[in-house]
Amino acid sequence: MKSKFLKMAIAAAAALAFVNCGESSNPADPGSDALNSSSSAEIAGPESSAAEPQVGESSSSVDVDGPAVGESSSSADVASPVVGVSSSSEEPTVSSSSAEPEVPKGIFLANDTDENKDYMEVEYFTNTGDNGGGVLAYPKRLSDTQKHGVVLWGPGGGEKPGKYEGIIRRLASHGFVVIATSESPDGIDRGKPALDWLEKKNNTPGDPLYQKLDMTKVGASGHSMGGLQSEEMLIRDDRVITAVLNNSGDMGHSDATRIPATKTFAIVYGEGGMERPNAEGDYNNPGVKAPGCLIKMSGGQGNECQQGECGWGHGSGPWGGMAATVAWMRWHLGGEDFRKADFVGATGRYIDGAIIGQQGNWKGQCKNF
Repeated sequence: MKSKFLKMAIAAAAALAFVNCGESSNPADPGSDALNSSSSAEIAGPESSAAEPQVGESSSSVDVDGPAVGESSSSADVASPVVGVSSSSEEPTVSSSSAEPEVPKGIFLANDTDENKDYMEVEYFTNTGDNGGGVLAYPKRLSDTQKHGVVLWGPGGGEKPGKYEGIIRRLASHGFVVIATSESPDGIDRGKPALDWLEKKNNTPGDPLYQKLDMTKVGASGHSMGGLQSEEMLIRDDRVITAVLNNSGDMGHSDATRIPATKTFAIVYGEGGMERPNAEGDYNNPGVKAPGCLIKMSGGQGNECQQGECGWGHGSGPWGGMAATVAWMRWHLGGEDFRKADFVGATGRYIDGAIIGQQGNWKGQCKNF
């Protein structure tokens, strides 16, 4: 009995030991708790990683500060362009160069270049000049920065200068100061006093023309006898550097040989004009050394005839042909060298071009250019 009770007690003790062993093996398994703790450490790892972003943010906020420096540096870059601009603006302001163009070279000319038109308003005076019988014309608004070239005009034999108001006004409207003589005797008896009178005005304080004229840029032109006066002035007066003879030419066919080679001349004539033999003879003399052009107006409707051609006559140059005189003066006094192609060469406006606004064509030839 006692031994039976003992066996039962041993069995109960063994069962109790077994149970305790199972409970303690769970905590001893605490690998799971350690894992949990480790996993919570991994979760905390993100917190630490969250802490890194904070460092990153702070570093990024340093970067933000950096851009601020960069911006200021970039604004320094912007500032340096400004310095560059100001320096470059100083260069144009080195507008002494831009100031130089403000003082134009050469004589004053109307900006518009079409010799077939009038441009500037003109002051036109009659019964004036050295003997009170001439005409004076010039632009109403004289230039303050440039001098004006001068054209001496001579009327035809027995004619008054007022008959040529059209061409006088045309020349003045292009910027020239024009003095027309009261008459055109043979030689320089009227031309020289007229230029002397004009030069005196240029040297007289208070005169409207005071210091307005370039007396080294003087051209002479005229009709018929006035053309002969122009040729004589070109030969004998140093102030005159070029001339256009309209419907004219030396009757001895030799005066053109006396023109200095440093000066220039042109003869404009009509196909049927009585001046034709003298115009062609004077120009064609082989002794001519000066650069010159012979320009015929052809294809007109007049009834004057020469050498089998009828049409443009003795009155052609100063009226239907006045554009040629204006263009010539703009070239030889005004320095518009582009006009050379209109006169010199195989083809050009005054070589084989149409007479603008009129019937017919120009037939021109030149030599010694």
